[in-house]
Amino acid sequence: MRILPRLARFVALAPVFLALSACKLEVLKPSGDIAERQKDLLLASTGLMLIIIIPVMVLIVLFSWRYRASNRNATYKPNWDHSTKFELVIWAAPLLIIICLGALTWVGTHLLDPYRPLDRLSASQPVPDKDPFRVEVVALDWKWLFIYPEQGIATINELAVPVDREVEFSLTSSSVMNAFYIPAMAGMIYAMPGMETTLHGVFNNTGEYQGLASHYSGHGFSGMRFKTHALEQAAFDEWVDEARAGGGMLDRQRYLELEAPSENVKPMSFADVDPELFDRVVNMCVEQNKICMAEMMALDAQGGTGLAGTINVAQLTHDKNVRRGLARPVLGQEPFMVTSFCTPADSARMFDDLRQSQPVTRVDQSPMRGIALPRPENRLGLGIDMPRLIQDARRTNAVEPQL
Repeated sequence: MRILPRLARFVALAPVFLALSACKLEVLKPSGDIAERQKDLLLASTGLMLIIIIPVMVLIVLFSWRYRASNRNATYKPNWDHSTKFELVIWAAPLLIIICLGALTWVGTHLLDPYRPLDRLSASQPVPDKDPFRVEVVALDWKWLFIYPEQGIATINELAVPVDREVEFSLTSSSVMNAFYIPAMAGMIYAMPGMETTLHGVFNNTGEYQGLASHYSGHGFSGMRFKTHALEQAAFDEWVDEARAGGGMLDRQRYLELEAPSENVKPMSFADVDPELFDRVVNMCVEQNKICMAEMMALDAQGGTGLAGTINVAQLTHDKNVRRGLARPVLGQEPFMVTSFCTPADSARMFDDLRQSQPVTRVDQSPMRGIALPRPENRLGLGIDMPRLIQDARRTNAVEPQL
């Protein structure tokens, strides 16, 4: 009679096993060199830990059997308290494992630093002498925006990249922290508002792979999934042509509409995109008449703007909290925002300087060196004559919004 309840439990769990059997082991079966090396690091670390785990599990069973109550032949020593050889084994073995695991992890994590340009495309294929393929990524509520600066197009919840080509992702977020993850290509990296992170990766095999948000970000988090197409160069060019044929312009106003929360958004594309959009998203100045974060920090570094800064404000009536439908408690003065001090010419020059690609510096990784990467410069902190702007603002004693 006991067999029937067990059989019933097994039948009840059968759908779970069937669902798990359909899962793709993308982490353990990657399609890119970075993900392959991360898999090797994972397997090596697991193997080192199993050197301790397996003997412990075996000894638990062995001791339980050896010293069971019914075994009268087992040696009984109630006064035993110390063995030098035993202490040496139980302390030396784990210590050696920790040393090896620490060295392996330290070297591996530095070699696989997401900010570090690739040193190879695969074990047998070096990196060609050409710039990486660049994609700008914005985590929205709750969807992914991909901007292709070289092709001048943008997509929602769909990504395509050429195979055997280094891909450099520049990532940010519109409101809350999120995490960008393509298991078959590279590791996870965070996307945060007001900041820019970088991820380098490569696909060595064509195919369609799953991308997702691996960090909970609210009600529509489960729908933040996208298909990643790894294509040959000719197929990728056709994909770009199809996106351009679809029409549509992604300007600042259209972006503000997309930024509003929405769930399970179907893939869409834009044939044209504002070249300054990503930089403005990073610096939280997509809205008209709103100062960029980097410009504000540069002004503060010069000592502030004095009286001009106290009157150069505009009432804030439409921000991301309003678009998200969230009420903001107001204590004291009503919320406001500072308008930009840059003239249109200064702003255009600032963005033009920042959009110029910097030469890629590849680090010799043999032998491994523990030298950290240089601190990245602020994307909007270059090419602005801030002292002149501040002097003009103080002289006029009032600044009209220009952007």
